[in-house]
Amino acid sequence: MFRFPRKLYFAHYIIGVTVLIFFLQNLSELFFGYDLPVFFLAKINQFLEQGQFWRLITPVFLHGSLIHIGFNMYALYSLGPSLERKYGVWPFLALYLIGGVWGNTLSFLLSPNPSLGASTAIFGLIAAQGVYIYKNRYLLGSAARPLLINISMVILVNLMLGLSPGIDNWGHVGGLLGGLFFAWFAGPSFGIIENSFGQSFVVKDDAQPKLIFAVGIFIALAAVLLRILLF
Repeated sequence: MFRFPRKLYFAHYIIGVTVLIFFLQNLSELFFGYDLPVFFLAKINQFLEQGQFWRLITPVFLHGSLIHIGFNMYALYSLGPSLERKYGVWPFLALYLIGGVWGNTLSFLLSPNPSLGASTAIFGLIAAQGVYIYKNRYLLGSAARPLLINISMVILVNLMLGLSPGIDNWGHVGGLLGGLFFAWFAGPSFGIIENSFGQSFVVKDDAQPKLIFAVGIFIALAAVLLRILLF
């Protein structure tokens, strides 16, 4: 029996682009002996100090190994579609990029080491998932508490693992804060209203689309402005 293909979310396209860039990284090492995408796109402080501000976001598309990209893309595959359904395509993209910008900005300010990887943005998604559950805990009922505990444990364990040498934990913290602030101020929340007959309840999204975009742009600009002021 013929079945239509499953709908692709924007998160799946991000995975596709990230995997393609990882393939190009490996081709570059094979043919040139050096990872050119990392040289031009990774978070390298000395180049950021020269005004190459794209390095605050482009590292989310770079990875250092198959295990590195595997873990991050699995997390994006697991979290992305669910959050995208809640937020909408463009707010979800803003959330992903803001996590990356905040993560790489904090990493630049507090860590001299080069860094790359989507984990900054992934931590932003994890924070947004936690905020969504908390803001809508009355609708989720008894399921909200264990879900919040689970997300808190995921965050704690990953931050502890981030203390290992070679892992940019400041990037993780920055991504976490970026996702937290964006989700708190611009994430969807729901209320329960009674219908005109007074017999049933309807779930209504209370989030304002303009607020989502306005807060997203504000947070992104604030991160860049912070970087400029602290030259």
